[in-house]
This record gives sequence, structure tokens and C-alpha cells, in this order.
Amino acid sequence: MTRILNPYSQTESSWLRGNLHAHTTNSDGDHSPKALAEAYVKLGYDFLMISDHDYLTPPEEADCDEIVLIPGNEVTAAGSHILQIGVKQDIVPPHPNRQKVINDINKDGGIAVVAHPNWERYFRHWPQEELEGLVAYPGIEIYNGITQRHCGNPQATDRWDRLMGEGRRLWGFAHDDSHAAVDFGIAWNMVQESRRDADSILEALREGRFYCSTGVTINALYVDHNTIHVETEDAQCIIAYSDYGHREMTVDGKTIHFPVHDNNMIQYVRFECYGWGEQKAWTQPFFIES
Repeated sequence: MTRILNPYSQTESSWLRGNLHAHTTNSDGDHSPKALAEAYVKLGYDFLMISDHDYLTPPEEADCDEIVLIPGNEVTAAGSHILQIGVKQDIVPPHPNRQKVINDINKDGGIAVVAHPNWERYFRHWPQEELEGLVAYPGIEIYNGITQRHCGNPQATDRWDRLMGEGRRLWGFAHDDSHAAVDFGIAWNMVQESRRDADSILEALREGRFYCSTGVTINALYVDHNTIHVETEDAQCIIAYSDYGHREMTVDGKTIHFPVHDNNMIQYVRFECYGWGEQKAWTQPFFIES
């Protein structure tokens, strides 16, 4: 008997919009913490994490009650970058051994997300063999906004699919990685959660109750018997991908209904929703067990 592991709530209908990768004048950003928070409030965001490099910008420094501020930082020095989402005690030191960094983030109760894998001229800020060698990190940035104006590819679904094809279970994240106003509002996470507080948002992120977007809106994600349903507001085409990026189904329109049969022999299926221009949305993977 095939079992579909649905990360989304079948009943929860509220969605919160947020960015977990943004920099201020405390590291290499153009805006003060307060100005940055206010900018995201104007864009209609519900939550924000200031991720200054190897530095914890206290949420109270932003002095903004209109948005949920999640404490965090970007572990940067001495190796490839990792987001420490949800700092409890203190930021994790940038140890050259990135497995130690991940372990320390987990010990602190945070969420470790590898940042911009395809950034830089060789598209190897994170070599694939290093990602395959590390364990116990729950997420990977599948879209990094600032890479649009730098060398590399802002998308990293290729890395995601390769890892999941090898049996890893990872959530995909999309962020601005904002350093200047031009970076605001490029890519975000839509979290399925009605409670507007940091702990609830972090819990939803750990469970995969969110999708990523650069403009397409998803209205419903649910499983009915052996069929996965994705309903959007404005997609023009939806594609279902499985192991190693294999294209399983393509549907023109706003909705897709993907049947999972006992003989599918796939480990997961995820959906990319294509809208106007470069607008997209990515669901989390629905893992499949026999």
C-alpha cells in the first residue's frame, strides 16, 4: 500500500508571507534594522529574519511591532554559508567544519538551511559532494534573489532533486538575501499557519508547511485518497517533478491533480507552478512510502 506524506494541513487555510535572509548595516546591508523591517511591512510581509553575517541583530533593534521578527544569522566565515534560523541562545561560531556548524544549530534548537548553492562563477558555492556528505540539515535555498544580479544561478532545484533522488528529505526555501532596496520582494516563503508568532512560524517551517514563490499564489494543497491536488490563483502551467528532476506530468492551467499509484516507484513528487514572466511557485515535496 502506497502512503503519501503530505506536509500541509488539510484544514489550515491561513498563509503568512516572510523572508528569512536579509542584511542590515550591522553587516553589509544598506538599511538599518528598523528601516529594513519597515520596508518589509510596506510590502505586506508577516515575518522577517535579519540574517547579518556572523552577527545576531537583536529583533528589538528593529523596533517594529508590525512584523514578526525571527532571530537569526548567516554563518559565513571559514566556509560555505548556512542560515541559522531561530536563534535560541547565541549564534553558532563559523567553524570550518560545517557539520559541526549544523550540529550546533540543531543543538540550539534552530533550523539549518544551506544558502545559495549555485552562487558564484562556477555555480559551486556549495559543491554537491559536500552537500551529500553533510547530514541533519533540514533545508536548502532553492531560490536566492540577490544571485539574479551576481554570477551564478538564483535557482537550485537541480541540487535539491539530486539530493532527494539519493533519498534525502529536504525542504526548499526561497529568500531575497537582500542587501539593498533592489533586492526587496524577489522571493519569499508562504507559511501555512494562523498563529502570528515566531515559535509557531518556526514549527511550520520544520514541518514543511510552506511553499516558495516569486509571484504565483497557491490557494490549496491537499491529498484526497491517492491523488495530490494543487490549486493556484494565477498559474499558467504546473509541472510535477519526481526523483532526480524527472518530469512526471505537465498541465496547462491553474490546477493539477496528480495520482500516485502503487507502481509509481518514486520517492517524492513536487510541483512547480509557472505564472506570467518569471513568476513561479514551488511546493514542498510529497514523500511517498510503500
